[in-house]
Amino acid sequence: MRTVLFRLIGALEIAGGFYGVAAMLRRLLPFGAHDSLVALLGLALYGFVLAAGIQLVAGSEHGVRMSRWAQLLQLPLIATPLFSYALHCGAFVNVFATLQTAPRLGLDWHFGTQGFVLAAAGPAVSRLGINLLALLSWLVLRLR
Repeated sequence: MRTVLFRLIGALEIAGGFYGVAAMLRRLLPFGAHDSLVALLGLALYGFVLAAGIQLVAGSEHGVRMSRWAQLLQLPLIATPLFSYALHCGAFVNVFATLQTAPRLGLDWHFGTQGFVLAAAGPAVSRLGINLLALLSWLVLRLR
């Protein structure tokens, strides 16, 4: 069972990492000042997740450690007017709370996708949350 779960996590990391690397390379082509810096950081993150997934599928213990870090990077969802950060590779199941006069909980999910947001600004209505799929994957990767 452990091997099947590790391979599933690795497959999502490989697919999302590859798709993310391709998207960041496309963002790099115009060579704009600010966007290129964010795209380079995204390229490094997606490259790391891709390498972690490849090593995890290969059965490497180093791949397990790298994948734990890759899942922790995908855990937070922060969207405030001052700072925004989110990363997902392959899939996400986000549970979040909107912070406004009437706070509410929300659930958002998608499979077969990638996404990276890093900005010094964000939406008018703040959202804070976690990626439950990344949390579950991190917990599975801690199985011995």
